[in-house]
Amino acid sequence: MSHKNLKVALIGNPNTGKTSVFNQLTGLKQQVGNYPGITVEKKIGYCKLNENTKATILDLPGTYSLNASSIDENVVIELLLNRNDPNFPEVAVVVTEVENLKRNLLLFTQIKDLEIPTILAINMSDRMDFKGISLDIPHLEKELNTKIALISSRKNIGLDNLKELIANSQELSTKPCLNASSIDPAYFDGLRNAFPKELLYKLWLVITQDVNFGNLQRNEIEEKSFAKPASELKKMQQKETIKRYQFINDVLKVGYIVDSSKAKGIRAVLDKILMHKVFGYFIFFGILMLIFQSVFSWSGIPMDFIDESFAKLSSWTKTAMPPGLLTELISEGIIPGIGGVVIFIPQIAFLFLFISILEESGYMSRVVFLMDKIMRRFGLSGKSVVPLISGTACAIPAIMAARNIENWKERLITILVTPFTTCSARLPVFAILISLVIPDEKVLGFINLQGLTLMILYLLGFGMAIFSAYLLNKILKFKSKSYFVVEMPNYRMPLFKNVAINVIEKTKAFVFGAGKIILALSIILWFLGSHGPGANFENAEQIVTEMPQNKEIHDEVLQDEIASFQLENSYIGIIGKGIEPVIRPLGYDWKIGIAVVTSFAAREVFVGTLATIYNVGSHSEEELTIKNRMEAEVNPVTGEKVFNFATGISLLLFYSFAMQCISTLAITKKETNSWKWPMIQLGFMTVFAYVTSLIAYQLLK
Repeated sequence: MSHKNLKVALIGNPNTGKTSVFNQLTGLKQQVGNYPGITVEKKIGYCKLNENTKATILDLPGTYSLNASSIDENVVIELLLNRNDPNFPEVAVVVTEVENLKRNLLLFTQIKDLEIPTILAINMSDRMDFKGISLDIPHLEKELNTKIALISSRKNIGLDNLKELIANSQELSTKPCLNASSIDPAYFDGLRNAFPKELLYKLWLVITQDVNFGNLQRNEIEEKSFAKPASELKKMQQKETIKRYQFINDVLKVGYIVDSSKAKGIRAVLDKILMHKVFGYFIFFGILMLIFQSVFSWSGIPMDFIDESFAKLSSWTKTAMPPGLLTELISEGIIPGIGGVVIFIPQIAFLFLFISILEESGYMSRVVFLMDKIMRRFGLSGKSVVPLISGTACAIPAIMAARNIENWKERLITILVTPFTTCSARLPVFAILISLVIPDEKVLGFINLQGLTLMILYLLGFGMAIFSAYLLNKILKFKSKSYFVVEMPNYRMPLFKNVAINVIEKTKAFVFGAGKIILALSIILWFLGSHGPGANFENAEQIVTEMPQNKEIHDEVLQDEIASFQLENSYIGIIGKGIEPVIRPLGYDWKIGIAVVTSFAAREVFVGTLATIYNVGSHSEEELTIKNRMEAEVNPVTGEKVFNFATGISLLLFYSFAMQCISTLAITKKETNSWKWPMIQLGFMTVFAYVTSLIAYQLLK
């Protein structure tokens, strides 16, 4: 029996629950990537519709219409108009939201004009009784020339019906809902006669949108005298929109009834509290405090377990495997390096958990609106808050999110300052350093000092981003106007499945993304730490044994002295000693210097590098964790702990402000189409981090 595999596109306005529908249909059978040649994220998932039919489902970026105003919206139009694209859908599922059906149907009617088999999925049906809404589905299906699935992605209602409609998509009508060309019959008749083999609405979009459509180019149309001034095209677009809404209003007069006497809700009351011009900020601050307290408190036990497990695994590997280079590579290089990142999975997962809950509940949009007033004073808009908050996960998708900002000056400033926001890659560095130099004590009976320090570091990064934006706004002489519009979704209980998938996918992306870099660097660092030039490295045992102070010491301590001497005279030791004069004023020794340099590949490499360096050649206390080793590290000259309070604060400030991420520089170059801006970004952030750390160490030492 043959099996079909349908290509399905999920399309819809923002906040219609499109991603929830995608998650319900695909579960964890998802892949995340970028569209070819463009840094806009795409999600592809896989779903079994029935015994004979499977579907490849593409979750497209949210868009309000096919009149694109941002680059990610262009992705939707380009795909829907290019039948040669490998992802071109055989079925389009337009996800709408029952409370905003009128606005959502504008996009639906436009897609119908492209003659793609289209299903209308009306989501959040579980709220109909609560809002006093009733629908006449047969009337809506008849007038809109489609099949309708009434669904609730939150309560998993109607998803089987949606799957059945997709599987039977060959029965769908491709007839448009209305004749939009009636806004100017003569113009569109001429266009139809000039290009009889092309869809009329496709021709219209080619004329009005700045997007690519394969073989059909705008100049071909303009050559046949269909060019119009931009102002006239704008007026025609407005007429088209008005005509579509007139049609939608007529349809909904019968098919969509709201009984306001039955409607209930507390949205207005919550908005008055959460978006209050004074209390709103205190509430947001309190939520941040709760998040960072929990990140430290809840993750302590699993982190200690992971840390001890990797220490035991490293020790077991040394004893279970035969002595040799391979055993040393695995036990001293690979295991400690990977363990230095895996240990932070609990904290990163908890951070993503809280961010996902805030987004799912609808609160994050309120934060964006709340922060707009502050952003305006620094040359940004509320839309800049989205990348800045997204930056707590990773700066790369956060910078990509700036594509929603139409104003080039605001977009450029947002791109340049977003890396100041503390991302999840900094969390491993912060967590290990805070645990070393900040006591695990509580103030006022419930505020943990370590969690408070972490929150202060996040606020420092955000504050520096705002301050840098203010400077750039004064320096950059671009003249432009911007407008801020944000949609407030309804409050809702976070959907467990959405939150779980988001946490799993983002944590997995962090671990595997960082793991590749750390595995490669761990091998390189192990080699550089286990080999060296000259007689000092080769004859380390003889040289150390013959030193007068080592004549009477215990054999195990002698072995560690030999290992330490070898490490200092290895390739990595020579490199570290070479950069030590530059970093010594910051309170760093050569081992920390090596970790700082390697972490330019990715910030989280800092911990993995130290884990590898401290394990190379170690003989005593075989099962010490990375935290124990860092805590026990002593300056051989002064006898003081290497990771003391002054050095710890210096490092925390350095990693708060330094770029330390090659991938972020690459994405900045791609988004600005120039190496000028990423080089300015790297230079300013590095110098500022160095100077700040220098001042802090010199004052605190």
